[in-house]
Amino acid sequence: MLPGLQLQDRLLVEKLTYRSRLPKRGEIVVFHAPHHFDPVLLAQGEGGGGPLQCLLVNLPLIGSLPGVQQPACDAFIKRVVGLPGERVVVDPRGRVSIDGKPLQEPYMKSPCPVDQRGMGPCRTLNVVVPADHVVVLGDNRANSWDGRFWPGGPFLPRNELIGRAFYRFYPFNAIGSVGATSTPER
Repeated sequence: MLPGLQLQDRLLVEKLTYRSRLPKRGEIVVFHAPHHFDPVLLAQGEGGGGPLQCLLVNLPLIGSLPGVQQPACDAFIKRVVGLPGERVVVDPRGRVSIDGKPLQEPYMKSPCPVDQRGMGPCRTLNVVVPADHVVVLGDNRANSWDGRFWPGGPFLPRNELIGRAFYRFYPFNAIGSVGATSTPER
């Protein structure tokens, strides 16, 4: 989520909103790691940490011990770009179109580089979002393990949402709301 969010940022996450509605485009969401819900990762034995196991491995001292780390217990933070029923297209530069209209993303400062043939390191995407799912991408498209790379597909199920990041309270020189919105070009 660089450059908008930095590695040591501390955020407030509101957990009630998504009980009654899906996220809106542009919101920054916190959710369970794909290892928790991705059918391919689960089949490979890389997920499925239960609540007690996740509580134990996420404690600071225990989580850093070799062999105890549980990827299913991690939380991810990404930005919502695609909503149910929309066609989401991501080009080789990491730019997004929604139903054929370019998405204005002021928070994405550096698109993926491409060569003279128009090919780049970013994975492309062309999907229609199913009901009760969203598509999330990192703001740093060239270096983000987001829906484009998840083995089971790019869709984040609604029931895997933890909450909405809305306010940075540390570092003190960057205090304020987070989550610049994005809109399709008209």
